[in-house]
Amino acid sequence: MPAPRPFPSIHLDYKDTGTDANPGIQLFGRRFFTDQSIMEYLAEFLLVANSTKRIGKGGGDFDSVLPDWEHLLRWPHGAKLGYRAPVRLCLKLFSFLGASKLDTRHKSHKQQYEVILRDLEAAIHADGAIEKREILRSLENLFLGFQGVGGNRTWCAQVFVPVATALLACETNWQQTKAGRNGVSSWGDALPYFSSSQRLFMARGGELLYLQLCNAFRTDIDKLQQFLPLFGLSKEETDPQYLHASLERNLSRITNQCPETLEKVAKLIDGIDGFTAKQVNRETEHIWCAWCPEETWPEGYLFAVELNRLCQAAIDPVERIELLMFGCALHVLRSLSAQSVRYAGLSEDLRASGGGLGYAWIVSSPEGSERSVKHLSQRNLQVIQRTIQQALRNNDIFKNAGLHPRRSRETLYNEADNRYGHKLFLSLGKKIGLVVPPRGPGARFVFNEKILRYFVLTLLRPGERQTFDNFKTALYAHYGIAIHGSELSKAAFWSELPQLDAAGTESGAWLAAMLQASGFLIHLSDACSLIHNPFFYEK
Repeated sequence: MPAPRPFPSIHLDYKDTGTDANPGIQLFGRRFFTDQSIMEYLAEFLLVANSTKRIGKGGGDFDSVLPDWEHLLRWPHGAKLGYRAPVRLCLKLFSFLGASKLDTRHKSHKQQYEVILRDLEAAIHADGAIEKREILRSLENLFLGFQGVGGNRTWCAQVFVPVATALLACETNWQQTKAGRNGVSSWGDALPYFSSSQRLFMARGGELLYLQLCNAFRTDIDKLQQFLPLFGLSKEETDPQYLHASLERNLSRITNQCPETLEKVAKLIDGIDGFTAKQVNRETEHIWCAWCPEETWPEGYLFAVELNRLCQAAIDPVERIELLMFGCALHVLRSLSAQSVRYAGLSEDLRASGGGLGYAWIVSSPEGSERSVKHLSQRNLQVIQRTIQQALRNNDIFKNAGLHPRRSRETLYNEADNRYGHKLFLSLGKKIGLVVPPRGPGARFVFNEKILRYFVLTLLRPGERQTFDNFKTALYAHYGIAIHGSELSKAAFWSELPQLDAAGTESGAWLAAMLQASGFLIHLSDACSLIHNPFFYEK
């Protein structure tokens, strides 16, 4: 099978700089990466969605969350998606400098911090009973409370929890060695040494998720109608134009439910020094997204459906953010698995026995009390990792890896396995608790409360009820997740492992117990239970 075609349809560089020659980038797009945290996947995704965007350098800017329908269908050949992302340098300095490591605080940063405090103090109007510095300390503690990731990094490389638009910012790194070598001592001299182009932590994973949505909505309607009946979607959800319009409305719900005062105060702090804002935003006037594989439209469409359902759920905004982080990570794992199946050379019989995307994950109980399923899950995880390795060694991908002008094929494959391939799958699975134990042998698939909650809120529409058996069917269709019964038999066949006698297993009793403990299970009789998504907005 030829190497993946990119969306957007841009030129891939294998020979000149070798940007796209790495097998992991060739297979999965540019790029899912081990060093990107699950919060940074979501923060980068929401940053793209909430920024001013354009398609191609000659295209006009638009502020909508998604490109409009006509732009999607008529995407110009070779045109990248660009977005203009704020840096929020003064806001990060105010919020994070006091909690950062002492050896990362350059004297110019401390000088600017004092300037910000002075200017904010002058801007505050307070009665005599409240000290202005006390107000500033409270504000600093407030914004420090939104610290999401990067507490061990320089203050400017840290990331806010993306609960509000004013807290979304591109990655910024302080080039300390260069600044020291050039004798930087003042804030004005320091500004050129803040870089927003290195992609050390926000490594394009969120951009790739966004491109997958755009790619899915452009898919030929006949392809969609052949594929979507497997997933039990509503009539409206199988209409890509309807889903696009609904997601456009609902994605904005993620970051617009914080108090308006928080947005205003964040903007005040970040803009208190107009010179800084003007200087640092020059570099990020246009950030250009890379590409995702064109054939990943099936998982992209499912991601759109699941995002839309979660955005419609009547839940706390902070909980929604947490569940969205899990959702982004689960989708990355699904993307790695589905794309690998396409290129690993599996037989049609094996692919047909997998879930809706042709693969299977066997999930055991958290306690591992059922040893037979526990061992199946361990071996199934090994099969998934081996499938990813095999896909990376597809003949055409292998040939393109040899075209890099400065790096050997062996070096590129070591990097692909460790940073983009099966070790990324294992690392990300452990970060969200889908794979345990965190260290040591015997890794296997399990559920925790957050993952299960995400599945209920995205595999069922708000207010919907379905039988326990139908819920297990949906798990297998959307994620290839097998718990018991026919799905477990199919997953064992896909993994080329021995079949279990279903009568000798616990019939998914542990899953029912977890659902009941979370308040999602309704017992109708000994033979029938319903799963309920209660988080709907009452009219």
